[in-house]
Amino acid sequence: MNTTVLTELINQYGYLAIALLIALENIFPPIPSEVILTFAVFLTLNSELHILGVIVASTIGAVLGALILYLAGYLLSAERLEKILSGKVGQLLHFNDKDIAKSISFFKKHGSKAIFFGRLVPVIRSLISIPAGMTHFDCKKFIVLSFLGTAIWNTILICSGHYLGASWEKILTVFDSFTTIIVILLGLTIISYYFIKLRKAK
Repeated sequence: MNTTVLTELINQYGYLAIALLIALENIFPPIPSEVILTFAVFLTLNSELHILGVIVASTIGAVLGALILYLAGYLLSAERLEKILSGKVGQLLHFNDKDIAKSISFFKKHGSKAIFFGRLVPVIRSLISIPAGMTHFDCKKFIVLSFLGTAIWNTILICSGHYLGASWEKILTVFDSFTTIIVILLGLTIISYYFIKLRKAK
């Protein structure tokens, strides 16, 4: 999806397009929300779109996408995951019942913080909805925390894009670097986890 398509969609459907694009980005990121939001803000300079409207629409869209992933996690449930990981899949991934129990216990203790701060971090902000659903985290509380965390993230991003104006693409370089660092850290964490698990198994 290029800026021409984004321009047509946003010009034609306005805030609805922004909300739906952000919702889709949360579920399946065909294009990063940073691109959608900063470009949408750039369009506010030459259209009827307003910054506050973009913040509200994008936040509602993000929460909608988060709810869909929450539902997916809710339907999967910890019990079903245990059944899946109790077989060959679990052996292959070196997961067992204790690992799942620890993860659930951690999320039940720190779920609120994980959801709120997770919405401020690229990549994690989408994934955090799944364990929230799996542990049957209170849905109303999930919506409130997701809304607050997302609103902060979107406001920072949108205001930055507005400040840069026609140079909105510059902010993407910063966020691309930030996202790359997050992905690398996640990768190293996963590799370290498996390395420790393998050493303990020996």
